[in-house]
Amino acid sequence: PAHRHRPPLSPATPPTPRLRFPPALLALSFGRVGRVFSRPQGPSFGGTLSGARLQRAPASSHAHDGTVTTTLPHPALESGDVWGYLKEQFFGDQIRVPPSAIPVSAISPASLQTQPPPGLRAIWLGHSSVYIELDGLRLLVDPVFSNYASPFSSIGPKRFHAPPIAMMDLPKIDAVMISHDHYDHLDMRTIQYLSSKGTHFFVPLGVGSHLDEWDVPKSQITELGWWESTEIKGITIICTPAQHYSSRGIFDYKETLWSSWSAIGPKHRVFYSGDTGFSNHFQLIGNKLGPFDLGIIRIGQYGPGASWIYSNMDPEDAVKAHLAVQARRMLPVHWGTFNLAFHDWDAPIKRAVKAANEQNVDLVTPRVGEVVIASEPFNSDSWWEEVR
Repeated sequence: PAHRHRPPLSPATPPTPRLRFPPALLALSFGRVGRVFSRPQGPSFGGTLSGARLQRAPASSHAHDGTVTTTLPHPALESGDVWGYLKEQFFGDQIRVPPSAIPVSAISPASLQTQPPPGLRAIWLGHSSVYIELDGLRLLVDPVFSNYASPFSSIGPKRFHAPPIAMMDLPKIDAVMISHDHYDHLDMRTIQYLSSKGTHFFVPLGVGSHLDEWDVPKSQITELGWWESTEIKGITIICTPAQHYSSRGIFDYKETLWSSWSAIGPKHRVFYSGDTGFSNHFQLIGNKLGPFDLGIIRIGQYGPGASWIYSNMDPEDAVKAHLAVQARRMLPVHWGTFNLAFHDWDAPIKRAVKAANEQNVDLVTPRVGEVVIASEPFNSDSWWEEVR
């Protein structure tokens, strides 16, 4: 069985604090200098740590010298890398945007209205957004329904496709799990809408400051550190480690925690990797909480350079991560919706399929909006080959 394979893992070493800005941070973050000028018109930048939250986040076991640390030290961003990124940004020949429309399977609102029975099914909504029904609980992970992964309404990385269901047509969502505060994972417009419907939000330490800024009631926010857990309607929600970074500007780098998430029901278990590089945290999670029925694993927006790969694993490492957490089926995410990295838009899925086949991994490749049921076979095909 796939979940019994154990890949070699990097040894854990003490983190070393350094000031560095990975390329993905430069791509996804907008400076706090801009925030000073934009704040009156732009609350989407979020809040700042203060009060008890300010005391708790830096004092947690994940922090060192005021910033969050992870398993392995972050490689420095070399000056040559910066010039290389600039060259690729302006002169690269990758096909980063699909040349034609991505196929989207529209979700009928009526199909989601009935109370979900005990079981596990998931629907990829694009990028890292996934709708999950887990033993009767309705969950969303990192929901982003806005057109831009940006603090602005018409500037920044733009969606390749519309969501398969309108945000207003969603059923009552019981809970949302947020992995970190980058704009392609934490979307103000989506959070405010779901908050108005009574959804509860599970976020890593410090991320609640953004939700406070957006007037989410405190009773609807639960902040957790790694390995902390809570329950909702009989489902255990566990904040598990990841190897990434956080910020919605430049000067708040690593102020708030980032995470993966594990959700354990009476009959089924789901793991969501969040944004992360590969390290031994996957095996720790697998040993403590696995096996999982479904692993939702990021495969896209990676490299080049050690600094980027550290916090944004490539597809081959994504398959290794899936095996390490002991998941039975892999749902690949974090690709196909936004142009965030220097590779062809479909390179992540091509590489992930190849690596999964080599490791005998049950990787499913749904179109955006297709339903994946954990207990049933899924007919995967290479639909991206038709996007020409």
